[in-house]
Amino acid sequence: MGELIFVGLGLWSEKDITIAGREIAGECDTVFAEFYTSMLGVPKEKVEGVIGKKIEVLSREEVEDGSIILDEAVSRKVCLLTGGDPMTATTHVDLRLRAIERGIYTRVVHGISIITAAAGLLGLQSYKFGRTTTLAFPEGDYFPTSPYNFIAENMERGLHTLVLLDIGDKFMTANEGIELLVEMEKRERKGIIGEKTLMAVVARASSPSPSVRAGYPDELLKEDFGPPLHCIVIPGKLHFMEAKALVMLADAPEEIMK
Repeated sequence: MGELIFVGLGLWSEKDITIAGREIAGECDTVFAEFYTSMLGVPKEKVEGVIGKKIEVLSREEVEDGSIILDEAVSRKVCLLTGGDPMTATTHVDLRLRAIERGIYTRVVHGISIITAAAGLLGLQSYKFGRTTTLAFPEGDYFPTSPYNFIAENMERGLHTLVLLDIGDKFMTANEGIELLVEMEKRERKGIIGEKTLMAVVARASSPSPSVRAGYPDELLKEDFGPPLHCIVIPGKLHFMEAKALVMLADAPEEIMK
């Protein structure tokens, strides 16, 4: 019987992988990886050096199709390395279920997730986050506004929103993401993104030099947050401790504490 193991690599470097993940990946016959749902700040060769195995990087289409991975895992010990925590992507859940249906034993080795890392760096309470959403680059007539609506739903409930940014052909910056949200406000006009809407940016979480900054859209658009990856957080109703944390940790305007 074969085995398929999903191993989370964390958020930044080859050092983010857990000891369990490193050991298990090193024991596998075949090591695949995908970097379209999340990417590290180091090349795959760094990870290869840590686990002692060559890594075959798969495309989005190959992972979603799954046959390369599943056919190999029918009779061999296979792992799929992913950025962050493996089961935060529905593609990986689907792949795991399909493996089980084929009689392949599966396991998950969890990794550091941006879902908790962003909250922690900003001092926000993780249980107060609503649905996470992702901003994609517009293409032609394609300009999805569903992220705006998800933010609106979360704000109505007083919940924070983690906004992930596109990493397709290029990395979306926080500045580009904020500009998209401002444009969505112009189109949807629900009054959730305005001059006094508090936003926060997290850049390079888990790296030695993460950047966190909170403020209003016009202020943040003037900032240079440095290399990727970036994400945006739209806070909902703030507990006084959260407001204090944003002021002290992310240089938010002190007026949010009033």
